[in-house]
Amino acid sequence: MAKNLNIVSISSEIAPFSKTGGLADVAGSLPRALNRLSHKVMCITPLYGKIIDKKKYHLKLYQEKIKVKIDEKNSLDVNYWLGELTKGVPVCFIENEKYFSRRKEIYGSSHENARFLLFDLAALKLLTILKFPVDIIQCHDWHTGLIPYFIKRDFKESSILSKAASVFTIHNLIFQLGHAWWEVPPEKRDDGKSKLPFFNDPELENINFAKRAVLNADVINTVSETYSQEILEQEKGQGLHILLRNRQDRLYGIVNGIDHDDYNPQTDPGLKKNYLFGQISRRETDKLFIQKRYGLTQDKKIPLIVMSSRITHQKGFELILKALDILLHLNIQMIIMGDGDKNYISEIKKIIKNYPAKLAWVSWASDGPKYETSLYAGGDMFLLPSTSEPCGINQMKALRYGCIPIVRSIGGLKDTITNFDFKNLNGNGFAFLTYSPLSLYGAIVRALEYYKNRKIWQRLITRGMQISFSWNLPAALYVKLFRKAITAYKDKKNGNKQ
Repeated sequence: MAKNLNIVSISSEIAPFSKTGGLADVAGSLPRALNRLSHKVMCITPLYGKIIDKKKYHLKLYQEKIKVKIDEKNSLDVNYWLGELTKGVPVCFIENEKYFSRRKEIYGSSHENARFLLFDLAALKLLTILKFPVDIIQCHDWHTGLIPYFIKRDFKESSILSKAASVFTIHNLIFQLGHAWWEVPPEKRDDGKSKLPFFNDPELENINFAKRAVLNADVINTVSETYSQEILEQEKGQGLHILLRNRQDRLYGIVNGIDHDDYNPQTDPGLKKNYLFGQISRRETDKLFIQKRYGLTQDKKIPLIVMSSRITHQKGFELILKALDILLHLNIQMIIMGDGDKNYISEIKKIIKNYPAKLAWVSWASDGPKYETSLYAGGDMFLLPSTSEPCGINQMKALRYGCIPIVRSIGGLKDTITNFDFKNLNGNGFAFLTYSPLSLYGAIVRALEYYKNRKIWQRLITRGMQISFSWNLPAALYVKLFRKAITAYKDKKNGNKQ
């Protein structure tokens, strides 16, 4: 029988302590699911002093003023704090006031690379202090991308880290370093192999963390199967497609899950009325509640389309704005919850002035933590027409609450949402492929036509709510992936051909 693994999960954000998006949800839910499979899991994340409340989460100081060597010229002090994600899953927080405690936002510094270089080295230092017998280090997204590089370069002789295999999990390849990778002049782009600049050298901000992870990790994975194939092509590969093709034998895709306890319409304390899939008429109470809260006409019969996502080009807002004025001539309502591009938000606000009883926008920062699931419970349809979507978990949340997704069939959206087929009465949403306002409009109109047939619509809701997107299956697949990484690491160490 295969032995249980000692797993370290390292991420820049982790729900419920810190969150800007889906990365935090995954970093918070996957370790708990792995723990339920009897593996020993520890998480490491930064301690954002103005975001994470030490008292609220009962954090305890473990060690302070620990010197972390950055390079031959520079060292910095960090403090280590301990908390708990759930019983049996510790979370270790790395504190440095200058780099993690001066801002109210997680990201946006002009020296992001320096911040997360410190974080990566401090995380590895912590593992040597704890003497945690690591089998696998899972590195989530670019912020942790130097860890596989450092393990191979600086910790080859470490009694703890020399035995650890690394997995680099790509949540979104668009993000590769602390600012837009395509804005780095070609002559200054990181080759992924040269020695790192010194800590106080401005050139450090051009180091491509994701590229170094792709080159050095024992296994690479993305958060959906389709996305793992898409990034091998130039269009979605974000300049790394050739490197990824070269390591294609080490590239896998595992669709994310959602925590069924956290997202449960039967027990969710945020809903006006709780319900099961056999009680979907109760959703009308939640619908009337959010219509009232966001200033829309209260009418349970008007189709209500909801969105909860970052307001960016990637999420399809260029498309939405082109179609919005035409869409709002239909008998529909729409609530958009999110933050992001100020230009898109400004355009949305202008359109709201023409349709104040039909369209609403609300900041995720102000209402998301409390009312996001109310949107899914009260909404009839969930819209996400992304240009690129590595996985997406909001469509899964929406289905769990009986809100039918309308999505573009790419990446993880393609893997989780199948187009409704009236002839065979299968499918769990409405999907389109061509990135155009006409295709978006067509998918919405198709959904609205079926919405008129209450019997068909109720069947769609019931089927969607019964689909399992829990972490149980993805967690089991990750365990298989971790074992592959360990085998790959041992083969390489023993000099076998990769």
